[in-house]
Amino acid sequence: MRARNPDRHGYTVREGVRLHWELYGEGDRTVFLLPAWSIIHSRHWKHQISYLARHCRVLVMDGRGNGLSDRPPDPEAYTDWVLAADALAVMDDTETASAGLVSLSAGARWALVLAAEHPERVTSAVFIGPSVPLAPGNPKRIAARNLFEEKLEKNDGWAKFNADYWLRDHQGFLEFFFTRVFPEPHSTKGVEDAVSWGLDTTPEVLVATARAKGLDQEHARALAQRVSCPVLVIHGDRDEIVPHKIGAALAELTKGQLMTMEGSGHCPHDRDPVAVNLALRDFLLPTTPPTVKRRALVRPRRALYVSSPIGLGHARRDVAIAGELRKLVPGIEIEWLAQDPVTRVLEAHGERIHPASKDLASESEHIEAESSPHRLHVFEAFRRMDEILLSNFMVFLETVRERDYDVWIGDEAWEVDHFLHENPELKQAPYVWLTDFVGWLPMPAMGEREAFLTADYNAEMIEHVERFPRVRDRAIFIGRPEDIVPGTFGAGLPEMREWTERHYQFTDGYILGLDGETARDRDELRRKLGYHDGEVVCIATVGGSGVGSALLAQLMKAFPEARRRIPGLRLVAVAGPRIDVTALPKVEGVEVHSFVPELDLHLAACDVALTQGGLSTTMELTAARRPFLYFPLRDHFEQNFHVKHRLDRYRAGRCMDFDQATPANIAASIESLVSKPVDYVEVETGTAARAAKLIAELL
Repeated sequence: MRARNPDRHGYTVREGVRLHWELYGEGDRTVFLLPAWSIIHSRHWKHQISYLARHCRVLVMDGRGNGLSDRPPDPEAYTDWVLAADALAVMDDTETASAGLVSLSAGARWALVLAAEHPERVTSAVFIGPSVPLAPGNPKRIAARNLFEEKLEKNDGWAKFNADYWLRDHQGFLEFFFTRVFPEPHSTKGVEDAVSWGLDTTPEVLVATARAKGLDQEHARALAQRVSCPVLVIHGDRDEIVPHKIGAALAELTKGQLMTMEGSGHCPHDRDPVAVNLALRDFLLPTTPPTVKRRALVRPRRALYVSSPIGLGHARRDVAIAGELRKLVPGIEIEWLAQDPVTRVLEAHGERIHPASKDLASESEHIEAESSPHRLHVFEAFRRMDEILLSNFMVFLETVRERDYDVWIGDEAWEVDHFLHENPELKQAPYVWLTDFVGWLPMPAMGEREAFLTADYNAEMIEHVERFPRVRDRAIFIGRPEDIVPGTFGAGLPEMREWTERHYQFTDGYILGLDGETARDRDELRRKLGYHDGEVVCIATVGGSGVGSALLAQLMKAFPEARRRIPGLRLVAVAGPRIDVTALPKVEGVEVHSFVPELDLHLAACDVALTQGGLSTTMELTAARRPFLYFPLRDHFEQNFHVKHRLDRYRAGRCMDFDQATPANIAASIESLVSKPVDYVEVETGTAARAAKLIAELL
């Protein structure tokens, strides 16, 4: 799912070729993100679009040869002059009188043509890894280019840059090429994306683009010297596609600025998007700094709290922590950067939601789009959420730059944690990281590739924490050391529990949203909630996202058989805020609710519960000592490993595979659960206060 969808899109037809374009945002200024080589399409700008579109009008287009644009077969259709003319035609068609241009690699040549020959249309130009013939290129690539039309006996290394090889093994070339585009460690996602974009075109198109005539060195130098607009060149010093000296030459000839990205490869806008986005905005959209600065000693203490929207349990425990923090730091103002469905819980508790929350891209919608009936491959869903996470980090960054905070708190705010470690210089307040699991784990059925990827993600996290220990002022594990799953982070990586004990502090128990005093008198609580003596109350709840709809429907279908076995059974089905109750089956006698703000109290009052495998709900049931049946989502490593391990430690709940969830099996399990008392390990109390104390120490 995209972080932001276009406000307008359409086609420009030039000389019979359709060129697809998209417009985002609004304003007097336009940034035009130009196409690059036809090996990729405009999705490579995914980390820039949503950020820039909050501040100006953004135009992007698929260059001919890829994306939603046409793919003419003739090399003459791909010359630098033709592609520059395409961009100009799209500007005309979208009523873009002038724009700041941003180009990548080969797109730099088309930007150079536009800036030199149409100066009235170009207000400024940013060149990223510019592939312009101003200095010698990569010697191995040049040697391969000279043999491009030859049929070689071997296609090792850069010999894959060869027409015959492209036609025989298109994907093989893409995989070779993009591993050189991304030489940075832990770049598996960037490589995978780029290969998939490359497969959206054909090897015949790539061959045509390579045969097209382009700018020579003399013409390129002449154009560069004619550029009159402000210029910024961004170039990685580890670029294996276009040597850094070419970018330096372009900056010198255009009298522009050179921003060297140390340690970066050919696509820093993808691999180092925060730094590039900030540079783009500062250069293309300079703003006036604020003129009012309030002294720190005369303002109240402030906290910015970022609560993960994946499930409502985070919100309930975070509200509990916030309440305890207010006791320890009287007068503290807590603002929440949050999105639906978390905002519903926060609003129900009277919390203050920061206005910038409206700019957050929906993580819950993405998770739902990635799911299928009772299945969520959560690791892959997380990987494919990279565009949304980057967009949301930029919202966070702007929020903390516009107002001073004394502490930043992130409850599994993955975007905040990752990009602060990638850009530690941006940290300007004490930062607290909370989580209830540590370590991405592979699902065995997914094979060696997933084992490699999860280990790679774990290795990057470990390197972040150990290289920049000052980023996390507090890393708080919500639980005990024994709640950590046994084993290592992956081949050659540390043991998870030992490493976590070195780098985290523990709350020594789970943090519950449940008010223990309110729930202490269960009979009174049942009367308050409208449950009657003599009835057996069963709560079926499947979390705050829409992924649980299939499970909820299955649980509802089991009600007639369960009631036959258990006289007086009452089933209350809680759909959560993101499930359409009208899409659920109509089952006589089943009560359906869409959103229950005090669900934890209903769970404490029930006789038995049916739920998904989420940790918050199952731990609230464990604390309330309620019998429950839980169904981990297929391919959800956290629910299948981390949550199950913790529940087993508390001897809590009964696990059932969704494939076994027939009405007869569910009914029999309900009957069995209500017939005998639970034997759970007591859940610790005072954990929210312990977490708040760890945070308050920073204030």
